[in-house]
Amino acid sequence: MSAPIERRLALPRLGLAALAWGDGTLPPLLALHGWLDNAASFARLAPLLAAHRQVIALDLPGHGHSDHLPPAAGGYALPDYVRAVLDAADALGLPRFALLGHSLGAGIASLVAAAAPARVERLWLVEGLGPLGDDGGDTLHRFRQALAATSANGKTLRLFRDVDQAVRTRAVAGGLAAELARPIVERGLRETAGGWQWRSDPRLTRPSAVRLAETQVHALLAGIEAPTALLLARPATPYLPDATMRARAACVPRITVEHIDGGHHLHLEHPGAVALWMQRHAGEGHAAS
Repeated sequence: MSAPIERRLALPRLGLAALAWGDGTLPPLLALHGWLDNAASFARLAPLLAAHRQVIALDLPGHGHSDHLPPAAGGYALPDYVRAVLDAADALGLPRFALLGHSLGAGIASLVAAAAPARVERLWLVEGLGPLGDDGGDTLHRFRQALAATSANGKTLRLFRDVDQAVRTRAVAGGLAAELARPIVERGLRETAGGWQWRSDPRLTRPSAVRLAETQVHALLAGIEAPTALLLARPATPYLPDATMRARAACVPRITVEHIDGGHHLHLEHPGAVALWMQRHAGEGHAAS
């Protein structure tokens, strides 16, 4: 299994890091990881896809080896992630590309496809379709909590004595086996004088001040023109309830929906099954199931 190539992309407002698998002459597939993960989230899946596509897994802003937002910036907003992905595609010279997203990355990929339908050839989504929505019940509390958060009262970066301790901690937090968490952890750490700390921007853990209403999410999803395949874990992840995901899928004109047994990181737990799922849905999309 060949090692990925490290890439560095100069965007208008910040620099992004990426890992690339496969020949550069193959059709491009941009892969977007989940919250507090990084490009190494695709270390098990990407080599299985590299015979047919060049897989370019981005470190999203504030994650992995990518730049953090400037100190004056308030936080990481979904439209800014969408702009970063489109800017990354421009930096790579990709007028048209396919997208693969997991969790947060699936939400971002959905919005990229809605924002620039002429550029997105195909959409594969694992454990996510659109961003987290809001039914209004927690809006005021979330708004106050987010506006009260500052760098002064934010979380202090934890110090780990070694990489193995960080791997064990991440595995427990994410419900992953240690060997599956290790690539993400190793890419997500930096060595300091007293041990190891996360590279990710601590501001990523702040609550969002405002979430889109579910009706707004539906309106955006209706703008996805690319053939889309959605893969969900069984049993359902708590914040991806079945009724919500069915209602969202019904908004996308050309989509297939499948479920497989496993946890939230299906692409790490079952890379072979996910690769086969992607291969099956490399043709045209169908009605939601």
